[in-house]
Amino acid sequence: MLRPQDVGLRDLGPRRRVAGLRREELAQLAGVSVSYYTRLEQGLSRGASAEVLEAIARALQLDDHEREHLDRLAGAARRTPRARRPRPEKLTDETRDVLRAVDGVPALVLGRRTDVLAWNALGHALLAGHLDFHSPDDPAVRPNMSRLVFLDPHCRELYADWRLKARAVVGNLRITVGKHPEDPLLAELIGELTMKSPEFVALWGDHSVEPCDATSYELHHPVVGTVHVTQQTLSIARSPEQVLILCTTPAGSPSEEALALLRQTSGRPDARRDDRFAWH
Repeated sequence: MLRPQDVGLRDLGPRRRVAGLRREELAQLAGVSVSYYTRLEQGLSRGASAEVLEAIARALQLDDHEREHLDRLAGAARRTPRARRPRPEKLTDETRDVLRAVDGVPALVLGRRTDVLAWNALGHALLAGHLDFHSPDDPAVRPNMSRLVFLDPHCRELYADWRLKARAVVGNLRITVGKHPEDPLLAELIGELTMKSPEFVALWGDHSVEPCDATSYELHHPVVGTVHVTQQTLSIARSPEQVLILCTTPAGSPSEEALALLRQTSGRPDARRDDRFAWH
């Protein structure tokens, strides 16, 4: 939270009700009028120049990711696209081939809105063995990773540091919203999480836009116990809106052994679900 003294301003005004810079101080630092800054903040002005955006970014001391997010929001404000309901996302044959090729590593493919488009048997067993393995095949019922993290008790129990995972989900969601502000399904997802999860509301209000391309997590799995994994996010060249998530472990580690055991005990991938993966 920026304070006046952090940006070279003297705090001579009346006592502040909340921490941080006042709108008047941000306008002063950006070199624009208070009324113009207010219109920008409220989305009522669509003509912000690159110079004004740069001045605001400097005033707020934004990092590179936050500057990119601001630029995307400003670009979206200049456009007035029609909100069309997108078609369900699909996997290409090439992406399915990749998923089969990494059979020994827990893996899943997420779409633009964090819908689970596919997972391999080990990825399903590690992250969501309590769900139907084939559920990603049907757009009407396919799981959504953001919903799972915030609304599914299994996922809350799975991650030892649940807030770390939740922050990563929110950061990536906010970046996606900046890229696709006109997406009605994305807006519905944000609205649902806002209505159902106070934790999501608190994290969303933090305005973090840092992408999480590789993060290490401690998982408490109901079948094989503690597993330490690094979830790595890889882009898919032929499908830029989709990402491949790999859960890797250090070679020769107890976590690698736990995944080997899980692979042996997770059952057939065509099983509807496995109740051993549910928390009791």
